Amino acid sequence: MNMSFNLNTLLRDNIKNLVPYSSARDEFKGEASVLLDANENAFGSPLAQHYNRYPDPLQHQVKHKLSTIKGVPVENIFLGNGSDEAIDILYRAFCRPQVDNVILVPPTYGMYEVSANINDVPVRKVNLTADYELDMENIAEAIDINTKMIFICSPNNPTGNSINRKDIETILTYFPGIVVIDEAYINYSRHKSFTQELAEYPNLVILQTLSKAWGLAALRLGMAFASKEIIDIFNKIKPPYNINQATQELVLEALNGVDIVNEWIKEAVAERDKLASHLEKFEQVYHITPSDANFILVKLQEPRALYTYLVSKGIIVRDRSKVELCEGCLRITVGTPEENKNLIAALQQFYN
Repeated sequence: MNMSFNLNTLLRDNIKNLVPYSSARDEFKGEASVLLDANENAFGSPLAQHYNRYPDPLQHQVKHKLSTIKGVPVENIFLGNGSDEAIDILYRAFCRPQVDNVILVPPTYGMYEVSANINDVPVRKVNLTADYELDMENIAEAIDINTKMIFICSPNNPTGNSINRKDIETILTYFPGIVVIDEAYINYSRHKSFTQELAEYPNLVILQTLSKAWGLAALRLGMAFASKEIIDIFNKIKPPYNINQATQELVLEALNGVDIVNEWIKEAVAERDKLASHLEKFEQVYHITPSDANFILVKLQEPRALYTYLVSKGIIVRDRSKVELCEGCLRITVGTPEENKNLIAALQQFYN
């Protein structure tokens, strides 16, 4: 337990005093037969399925379904328009512009810094070590009285490795601010999620998404798991109807497909290992970072020229060769067996 953590002292004064928007749908419980509160078009919508009514502002049905799957109480779940909405809310809740700061550990997911810049919050970067682990000593030195959050992506993007769990637990125990663990790729990992540790760490916020293993990237549904007190803050700040009705319906339907998603995960992991094995045979491939995600980071000869060549063949990977600590690297998502074969064939053509 982090005894030095005090949520009330971290929260911005304007958020403490914020009176959130409240709709009539928030103010009654149960089912209504006549809805005359929200100035909706009572006659319907020009679609086969009516979308003339506003959606459930707190997405109760989706949260109950996710609660069963994730083993996390409904009161500890926030749903956002992608994880990006949750990231933005964290900045708006806890960071005073130009006063407070956050710590990022590059190379990592770029939206943490973009969102900081949008919210005018200074960023302190403490690079990962050469083997892509946390630099604990320099993180400790970077923390000051105005450091409100530390973002840790695990499994990390773009490197693919899981961050040492004991290091994360140390930060959770001793850092008096918010620790955000982004688990977008946790379904592909050999390591367990931090979601079962919520009761132990009041300063813990976990981000997950339905965009990766669940294959719902186009629906833009992100999840945050945290204490009830932090989730209440998220709900206080979010727009009243941040998850549209069509997304809620489609996600509810998709959440019945746990078995097929688990099969896809197994196949993706098997393909990841097979792809890495094929790539290791190229003498122009210098290093492949062991991955717990659905992608691999590959250090190789002529990364930019190879990237351009692959584009000419209609194969799109991510060029990370100019990112610090990822010099000379391409990030390659694991595709279907056929897509992976096409990639290997293109590499053979390029290097031969």
